[in-house]
Amino acid sequence: MRSMEHVATVVRAAFDLLFPPLCLVCGQPGAADRPSLCDACWRSIVRLGPPWCALCGRPFWILDAAGARLDGHAPADLCGACRRHRPAFTYGRSATLYGGAVREALHAFKFSGKTALAAPLGDLLHDACALGLPLAPHLVVPVPLHRGRERERGFNQAALLAGRVARRLGAPVATRVLCRVRSTRAQADLSGVERRTNVRGAFAVRDRAGLAGRHVLLVDDVLTTGATLSECARVLIDAGALTVGALTVARVT
Repeated sequence: MRSMEHVATVVRAAFDLLFPPLCLVCGQPGAADRPSLCDACWRSIVRLGPPWCALCGRPFWILDAAGARLDGHAPADLCGACRRHRPAFTYGRSATLYGGAVREALHAFKFSGKTALAAPLGDLLHDACALGLPLAPHLVVPVPLHRGRERERGFNQAALLAGRVARRLGAPVATRVLCRVRSTRAQADLSGVERRTNVRGAFAVRDRAGLAGRHVLLVDDVLTTGATLSECARVLIDAGALTVGALTVARVT
C-alpha cells in the first residue's frame, strides 16, 4: 500500500513539473506552496492593519496613486459609519481591501466554482486573525446562503472559508447553527438603509444550546456596509451568544 502511495506521489509531482498548476486569477504558473494563486498576485494584495475602527475594522489610512500607505488622522475610536449606525457585531476584521487580485479571486471562487481558491483566501483570513482578535472564538459560524442559492451554486463560499480558518484557529465550525429563512434581493445596488431593510428577518438560529455564553466568529467573503453581518450577529446574540465577531476576506472602503 505504501509503495502504491509513493508511486502516486511521484506521478503527481512529475505531472505538476510538466504541467504546472496555473494561477486561477491571471493564468501564470501558480506558486509551489499555493498552486491556485501565483506569487505576483499574492504580493499585490493590500493587507489591512491598524489604525482602524475599533468596531468594524475600517482602516484609518488610504493608499496614494503609487500604492503607498498614507496614515490619516483618526478623530475617534469609531469610524463615521459606525457612529451613525452601530452594527450589532462586537468587532469586525477584514484581511484586505476589495480590489485587484482579491476581487478577481473572489469572483472566480463564487461564480466560476474555483473552490481551490478557498485555500489562499482562507490563509488571508488566518493572517488577519494573527494580528490579534479581541476575543478568542469558541465557535466559527459561516454566513448562510438561502438553500435555493446554495443548490444553484453547489456550495456556500462562506462555509468553505469558515472551515479553513476554523482549522487554523483550532475552533469548531458550525455550519448549521445559522440559516437563511428567506431569499433576499442582491445587495449590490442598494443603499445602506435598503440593505438593512433587505436582510431584516432573513436569518434564524437552528440550535440555541451551543450558543449560550459563547464567543462566536462569523465568517463571510466581503464586507460592504456590514448589513448582512450585523443582522446575523443580532440573531446570534438574541439566541444567547455572548459576543459575535465578524471576519471577512475583503472589505469595500
